[in-house]
Amino acid sequence: MTERYPLAIIGAGPAGLAAAALAAGQGLELALFDEQLAPGGQIYRGIESVPEGRAAVLGGEYDRGLALVEAMRARGIRYFPECRVWSLEPGPDGLALGLEQRGQARVVQAERVLLANGAMERPLPFPGWTLPGVMNAGAGQILLKAEGLVPEDGVVIAGCGPLLWLLAWQYLRCGVQVQAILDMAPPSNRLRALPRLPRALLTHHYIAKGLGYERDLKRAGVPILRGVQGLRALGGERLEAVGFRRGRQQRQLECGLLLVHFGLVPNTHLSRAAGCNHGWDRAQQCWRPRSDQWGRSSVEGLLLAGDGAGIFGARSAEHAGRLAACEALHSLGLVKRAERDRLAAADRRWLRADRHVRPFLESLFRLPERLLQVADDDTIVCRCEEVSAGQIRAAAADGHLDSNQVKFLTRCGMGPCQGRQCADAVAQVLAAELGLPVSEAGHYRVRPPAKPLSLGQLAALYPEATE
Repeated sequence: MTERYPLAIIGAGPAGLAAAALAAGQGLELALFDEQLAPGGQIYRGIESVPEGRAAVLGGEYDRGLALVEAMRARGIRYFPECRVWSLEPGPDGLALGLEQRGQARVVQAERVLLANGAMERPLPFPGWTLPGVMNAGAGQILLKAEGLVPEDGVVIAGCGPLLWLLAWQYLRCGVQVQAILDMAPPSNRLRALPRLPRALLTHHYIAKGLGYERDLKRAGVPILRGVQGLRALGGERLEAVGFRRGRQQRQLECGLLLVHFGLVPNTHLSRAAGCNHGWDRAQQCWRPRSDQWGRSSVEGLLLAGDGAGIFGARSAEHAGRLAACEALHSLGLVKRAERDRLAAADRRWLRADRHVRPFLESLFRLPERLLQVADDDTIVCRCEEVSAGQIRAAAADGHLDSNQVKFLTRCGMGPCQGRQCADAVAQVLAAELGLPVSEAGHYRVRPPAKPLSLGQLAALYPEATE
């Protein structure tokens, strides 16, 4: 017999946890499906089990996640950890979720689904980015949060975005030698951000926190190099040095570990698989699914909340999760519109206030177009199929005018990651080559399974049809 739920929530980060606690508190039966071992998402990873000393290193914002997890646990919600969603499709009875948990595949039905699967780091190809010893900054933070692992022999941190400074500050508190911070944000970004500063000061605690990180790093003598361009990872079998240009000067730093970060983008694989409309966000330089203030998407019954619907941060994700939960309660007939609005009033107010800082941050950390467009033809763009930027440009020259045509010709996006690591870069390279807006270069079509699934797991879904 198929499992059925009035509400299914995908993702146990701040948006999913806040939504689950509110909806269950109003008597709604729901299930919370989470890919991780324990609730908290990426931002609050391991929050229930992290040692006290490590939590102190990670900072006060990290502790906030514990209250969210405890509120969810207190409601007795059906929580399914280590559960991957490989399919999300609308149907006549709501939405069908294909799940895989501990090697077993199954399909469940839900009248409403809240997709709160968060963001991912923007994959941005540069020469040498596939060398062993080059990692995303988020991976370094996961190792710190989950296992307490930090670099033993120093690290260079490069790129653009708030996580760059947060991770460097956390490493500093752990006693890690931060050899240098290579800030690749163009100096002109500061002028671009300046008109947006007065509004951002309405949420001045965010700015004060960032300035505090930079102050502590400078006091510790960490070299901070701004205006860096032309990042290159150098080495034979593994990373040996980092090359870059600063002004007219070419420089190299010997290092065995380079952590890079180029901002966050919404994780849109499932929202695309479900058929949601997406649009190009020029301010955030990414695609995001279209949704309204209540999280309603273009697909009936599918709600969106958190950074998977646009990059606004953990606090905003909480509020957006509760708003989506209020809408689920209303659309399922558990509360009237007036009661929905009353339940949501505080979160709507706080959500507007929390987002005052976003235009400032988006301007301050905006990536230069030349970096997004992968200038070097020899740079690998699709790691899985080893397709270079030059091969993508050659496909465009042969008359292949969108990402899916290039995918068909070159196999980029057909490997194990199913385009998660190359889709945005392919579109940027293609758009620049053809002189088109990125939105016209398009994005890969996503079909199930959205996560790897064995033939045996798939066959086990239909035992009556197999021997």
